[in-house]
Amino acid sequence: MEVAAIIAVVLIAILNIFHLALALGAPAGYAAWGGWHQGVLPTRLRIASGFVGVVVYPLILIFVLASAGLIDAAWLPGTGKVGMWILAGLFAVGSATNFASRSRRERFWGPVSLIIAISCAIVALGI
Repeated sequence: MEVAAIIAVVLIAILNIFHLALALGAPAGYAAWGGWHQGVLPTRLRIASGFVGVVVYPLILIFVLASAGLIDAAWLPGTGKVGMWILAGLFAVGSATNFASRSRRERFWGPVSLIIAISCAIVALGI
């Protein structure tokens, strides 16, 4: 279970770094948010990537680590099996949308999201 949590955390950290780079103006819009933007994302999507990179993914990282028992985050509600199943489902849906993207480069994130989903399911199962 700890190995699965660490795999999920490492891959989520990579996603986090990617979104922070997008927020700071990295010209990789073709690999995110539907792949509609070839270069730098428009301001609204840069803000969205910044929010994801500063708030959402860091909270998910803490949530996964706490649910696996690797850190104490009693202040964070919902940690445990149910929360991990929800995350597994969300990342599975994200994986499906990545695989279905019109952007070949965005489809790269499909297997990444799928591995995160599987890792979250393993943590939920307590294996």
